Amino acid sequence: MHPRGSILFFPGRGDFYEKYLETLEQWHRAGWKVTAADWRGQGGSGRLGGDAVTGHISDFSVWVDDLAEFWEHWVAQTQGPHVLAGHSMGGHIILRALVDQRIRPDAVVLSAPMTGMNGPPLPLPVLHLVAKLMCAVGDPLRQAWKWSEKPGELPADRSHLLTHDPDRYADEVWWRQHRPELVMGPASWRWVERAYASWRQLEEDGAMEAVPVPVLFVSTSSDKLVSHAANLRAASRLPKGEMVAFGNEAHHEILREVDAVRDRALAAIDEFLDRTVPPL
Repeated sequence: MHPRGSILFFPGRGDFYEKYLETLEQWHRAGWKVTAADWRGQGGSGRLGGDAVTGHISDFSVWVDDLAEFWEHWVAQTQGPHVLAGHSMGGHIILRALVDQRIRPDAVVLSAPMTGMNGPPLPLPVLHLVAKLMCAVGDPLRQAWKWSEKPGELPADRSHLLTHDPDRYADEVWWRQHRPELVMGPASWRWVERAYASWRQLEEDGAMEAVPVPVLFVSTSSDKLVSHAANLRAASRLPKGEMVAFGNEAHHEILREVDAVRDRALAAIDEFLDRTVPPL
């Protein structure tokens, strides 16, 4: 089989790339050279906050810088076309790097990207102000939401936010049990505040409109974690933005959903890549 090109994949907040081995293998079997990496302060690389589980970052630009540097080295070592893929927060950082003109992939695939967060129906500047106040009145490193009564134990209803597939959800639990260093809990208030700040950068006039790269969004209206409305807006603002939208049949982790959903998503991704970065 002639090599298809190369895909670089980044997971979401609190994620680790092992959760996506099933999808990565499918891309590999289709001929792609596949690379995946965890973000600084996630996966097995330790935590940047005040304890062993809280997700924290001083600013999202740290991750944008990391992506830009990794991208440069990766492109030099792999065969094109070069595709960048990301889930949730990973999608947000990829969008930031595109808007900041730090990377120039041949195509981008975003699974339920955290273009914005699903939260109270308040104007973004108000949400950002609240987060700033929460950082000012207490330790910015403290957790922004409650996790569970027992540290490290997953909330009982968490699976209903992520996937309808109990086996794929159980796979994540297996990894957490066998590699405890992967476990991450809630984000810090500084992470929340910086996420709103970064979202505001994406919303600036002309930011998305200057991105020349084909970008496919795979998003669901039933997402309780990221803003589907923000994803719809971004897909329409990007000159080469496209949207594959799901409804109640899909929770947040579309690539880890039941086969009927996941197969449709992967088929849409294959069609997008065959069209935008066709085989050589």
